Parts: sequence; C-alpha cells; structure tokens
Amino acid sequence: MELSPTEAKFRILQLRDDERAASAELPPRPITGLFKAVCSTDLLFLIDTTGSMSRHINAAKTQVKSIIKDIRASFLNQADVRIAVVAYKDHSDKPNIQFLDFTSSATRVRWFLGQLTACGGGDPPEDVLGGLRQALNATWMHQTRCIIHIADAPPHGRALQVPCEMTDAYPEPGSEPHGLTHQPLLKLMLRLNINYALLRINRSTDFMAFTFFEAYAAASGGCKLHKANMFYKRACVLTEDSKHSVRAGLLFEEFELGTTFNALQHLVVKMVTTSASRTAVRSSSSTSRMGKAANRKLDTNLTAIEEDEDVDGLQLELIPPKWEVPGWLNEMLNVEGFSPDVVVHGAGTLNDMMAHDDNIKMSITELSIRKRLRPFAQGTLRVASYARTTASTNQFVVKSFKRGGKRLAHLAEGMRCQALCKAFALEFNSLVGEKLSVDFIVTTCLKRKSVIPSGEECISLEPFIEGTYVKYNNNCGYVNEDSTHNEFNKAAQAFSHFTFERSQGSFLVSDLQGVGRLLTDPAIHTLDPERFKLAETNLGKEGFKFFFATHVCNDICSKLGLKSKASMVVSGRFKFRERWPSVDDIVCCSNKLCGMIVRLASAHKSDNWPGYHWCYTCWPQLFSFMSKRICVAPGPHHEFVASEFFHESQGQLTPRKCPKHRETVSMAVEIGGSNWDGLKFEKKKKSFFELRQRGGKERCCGL
Repeated sequence: MELSPTEAKFRILQLRDDERAASAELPPRPITGLFKAVCSTDLLFLIDTTGSMSRHINAAKTQVKSIIKDIRASFLNQADVRIAVVAYKDHSDKPNIQFLDFTSSATRVRWFLGQLTACGGGDPPEDVLGGLRQALNATWMHQTRCIIHIADAPPHGRALQVPCEMTDAYPEPGSEPHGLTHQPLLKLMLRLNINYALLRINRSTDFMAFTFFEAYAAASGGCKLHKANMFYKRACVLTEDSKHSVRAGLLFEEFELGTTFNALQHLVVKMVTTSASRTAVRSSSSTSRMGKAANRKLDTNLTAIEEDEDVDGLQLELIPPKWEVPGWLNEMLNVEGFSPDVVVHGAGTLNDMMAHDDNIKMSITELSIRKRLRPFAQGTLRVASYARTTASTNQFVVKSFKRGGKRLAHLAEGMRCQALCKAFALEFNSLVGEKLSVDFIVTTCLKRKSVIPSGEECISLEPFIEGTYVKYNNNCGYVNEDSTHNEFNKAAQAFSHFTFERSQGSFLVSDLQGVGRLLTDPAIHTLDPERFKLAETNLGKEGFKFFFATHVCNDICSKLGLKSKASMVVSGRFKFRERWPSVDDIVCCSNKLCGMIVRLASAHKSDNWPGYHWCYTCWPQLFSFMSKRICVAPGPHHEFVASEFFHESQGQLTPRKCPKHRETVSMAVEIGGSNWDGLKFEKKKKSFFELRQRGGKERCCGL
C-alpha cells in the first residue's frame, strides 16, 4: 500500500528529528591532538655493517639529518621524531652488535654512524636475528614505530635463505650462538606494532623478505614485496587471497635501494609517513563511539563494507553472480526508506548544502528488491548480498546488519555526506572536463515493511561496482604513490584539495576509493564539529592536517587556481580562490537509485517525462519495463500504460490509476523544499558564505 503524501512528509520530519537526537546523544570525540600523537615517530635503522656495506653506512651518515628534517616537515613540524640505530656484523666479529637507543638529536645519530666501520663478516649470512632482537629491546615510546632494515645478506639458518645459494656455518634454525629463530621475533614485532621496511640490495635477502612478508600479510593488508624479488608472484597470490584492509594494520614493504643511494631519503620518508597514516586509522578508530574500528575490506567487485573481517563461520557465496539465471536471486524484500535527492543541481545548490544539513534533500522511497539469500561478503557488523530491483536490470548490493547495528539516523547522515560529495563533484567536473571527472555512488537506506529479526532492521542499497578497486587516499594522510602519473589519481588528489578550497576551509572530502571514476564511501572532515557528527571518519581540523601533510599539488590543482597549502594549516590563516563559475552544463541521472553525473548535452530526455535526464544505462529501461494496467478508479473499465522503471526510479510504486484519475500530489516529498521551509523556518536562511561572513576580494580566515 502506498504511503500518502502526509505520511511521507511526517516520516522525513521524523528522520530529521532522529538524526538530531542521535547527534545530541554523542559526546565530543577525543581527537584533539590526534595528528601530533600519531605522527610522533620512533624510527630505528637496522644496518648490516660487514665489509660490503661501507657505501651504505656513508649514505646513511650523509643523509640522516636531511631525513629527520624531511620527516618533521612532512608532519608540519608538529611531531616528535626519535632515531635509534642498531648495527650488526657476524658472530665472529667483536663487537658484533652496536646500539644507539632512541634520541631526538640528529647530531648524535650522525656521530654514532661516524663511529661505525664496515668490516668483518665470515660466511655469507650475518647476525641479522641478533640485531633484530636488540632493535626490539629498544625503548619504543611513540605510537608510530618503524624499522628501516638495510642489508645485503640473510640470517643464519636455512629457513630464511634462498635455497642452495650460500654456505652457512649455522645452517640449522636455532643453532647460531644466540639460539635465536625468526618466528618469536616476528611475533614480537607485530605485538609491538612495528612497521618494517627492507631496503633491498641484492637477491640474497629475497626469501627472508618473503618470510617476513607472510607474517605481516597474515595480520595486516597492503603488504608489498618489490617486483625484483624472486618470490614476488607468490606474494601477489597471498595478497589477492587476503581478506584484510589496506587502510589499517601495520606496514610491510620491500624497496629497491640501488647503488647510488639517491633514493634512500625519499624511501625512508615515504615509509614513515605511510606508517603514520596507518597508525592514525587505528587510533581514530579506537576513539570511535560506535564500537569496533571500521576497516575496509577490498574486493574488486564490491563497494566496501566498513568493518573488520569476521570469523564467525558464516558461509559466503563463492561463485560469480548469475544475474540472468531465473530464481538465482532467491529472496524478495518489500522495503521503504529514504534516498538522497541529488538529481537537481542549480547554481546555488552546493552553497546551500554547505550552509546547513537541512538543505541536503531526502526523498521517501518504496521498492521491491530481489536479493541472493546467501551473502558474498561480510564484516563484523554487516553482510553484503547481490540484488536487483524488480523493475530494472541495474545491479545492486544489499548490506544488512547481522546483529545490533547502527540506527537509521547514522545511515541517513552517510547519505547526506554522499550527496554533498556529489555536489562537489558536479562543480569539479564542470571545471576539469569529462576526462578527469569524478562521481560517487548513491546509497539508499531502507527498512523492511514486514516484521524482521533484530539486527536487520536497517539495510542499505547501493550500485554493484565491477572492476579493479583502487584506493587513492584516505582520511589520515595516505596517498596512492603507485600511480602518481595516472591522470585519474591526480584528479582524485586535486578533488580533495578542491573541496577544501571551494568550501573556504569548512569541508575536506577524502578517503577516495572505487572503480575507475566511480567512487564510494568517502569521508568528510568538517571545521564545524556539529556537522556530520555521527560519522566516525570525520576528524575535523586534525583531518585537514593529515591531508595537507602529504598532499603535493599537481597540475590540476594549478589549473583550478587552488591557493590553500600546508603552511596555512599551521598558521591557521588561509587565502582561497574567490570566484567560481556557475554550473549549468552537468546534471545527475533522474533515477534516484543511480544518480550518475552526466553532461546535459549527452543526457537522454523524453517528452513523456519533461524535466528528467537519464544516463545511457537507465534510458532504455524506461521503455523496456512498460506494462499495461487496469485502472482501479470508479467508472468504466479501461487500461493505461505505465513505465514501471520510471516510477521505481522515483521511489514510487507503480500507480494503480491512470494519469487522468491519479492523485496530483507527488509521492516524492522532499525535505528542504517549500514544504520544509514552511514547517521549520519563518525567515530565509542565510547563504553558506554569508554565514562564513565572507568579505574582500581575497579572503583570509582563521581556523
């Protein structure tokens, strides 16, 4: 049974009240000082100082001051950086281990490196395990902890050596004088939350690197071996099978040091900043008011589920989806809920949405969905299942809570976040052109109409994305450097910067990931702590620092005339581009379950539905889902033709009356329109920039 316009209006008002109540219940998150806390770093150099390593010691000695300076600059000179050094030789050398504990003095580190001499070493293996044990016994203190290992030989014991490539005085594991084996040391490294990078010199360390990689990959995601490593392909198989996140966890990476050592400084700084980003994800998650940390499971065919992996034995769908097989989607859901109204975008829409959440419009939606009963992916809180709506060939994912879960208010705020991101994208695309355009998926939040078990009350519906999933940045300073010259990667970084500039320092969209130009699950940092307060990924001003600490402006930033930069974050005073051109050539697909951004010139239009614009996927479905229906209005028997797809795309059930007898009041009651204004406000709200008290040709504001 259809909702009446009055009922629809009431439910939207009730949702807004629920959002306000949920926000009011939350205490402030303890994120002040998060940037300094997680960027303060303990960095330990673990160096082989046998006879073949003279040039490497000299390179470390020459560059250590610059390395420390660059790390501090990368963290906006707001973080503490301590350095330690462990130098090891072989068991026959005296001393075979030399140690400088953590210190903030670059001069002292340089002096210690100057005392080291490259000599000794008997058989090819060295006392790597003894050096590693000394490293683990250092006085680790800061949250971000890193070991940079420079070595050209593996430890004693065949377990970490490339088979049949060297002689060894202590070939059996544990037979060397310390009696050490690698497994307990690796476990302790993980327990101490130490990030590890091996600077590869030759192939003799390849199996050691692979063994370390296996240990880290079992506990974390995004671990990498260098392509020159002979076990690289085996590592790739493990990475593909991994069910862990690249957002959190510890860092393991193998780098090629080379023979000129020019890359040493860059590699060390990159490793430290990436490690700090991962620490920030763990730390910000631990401050979450909503329970366990929200990690992202990567899947090339899945818009991410934002929870840690679960191990409760739920049986998952392992075969590819069989969309066209009748009955394969074997569960029917009749649902109602809310979808963001992103299809109409005028010259002032973005400013209005930035000014107040009430200007981010929502619509009532009623749908029938066919889904696969067995989910194909899961997190701690939610499971994901393949799905389709009954009047469309578009492919979707239904995400439902297994137990407990978030209130609808939290999911609704996520929808508003996505709607604001899409509004930013519309203006960004008009400036950079179609080749560099970005888009965000639309999520619809729903409740089943029937009585359901606790924990599945709120579900979400979003487009199924098929293809290779790429993460471009996160909300804690991570930047994808694997594709620095890729044009879309550059566009994604520039888009984040654009959102900060366009909002004059009030918003910054980050955590960009997806397939191609279609992005999902963004995060928004806000200057106002009351905006998007329910979002666990909103780090406020601390999030601004994370972004600018690692962001390097590219040619797209320059083309856009973006002026804000890292030094302004430190000073708290910004200069922004003042004028932006109006947007009139880009719209969103009128299907509220799609919302794809399309250029007005290429959008499909029909006289049957004036004022609506359709993308290339939705356009043919308007006509392929036509059906004849019998009008139920009193009077002579007569039929009419209706597009089931059109009504579903507007969140409506297919009408039972012909157009002549149909009620004139639309089911798509909107929040933020004239009805809402009449109910909630007597005076016209000021614009976003009036609220920010903008003035002058080039405005400065203090954060």
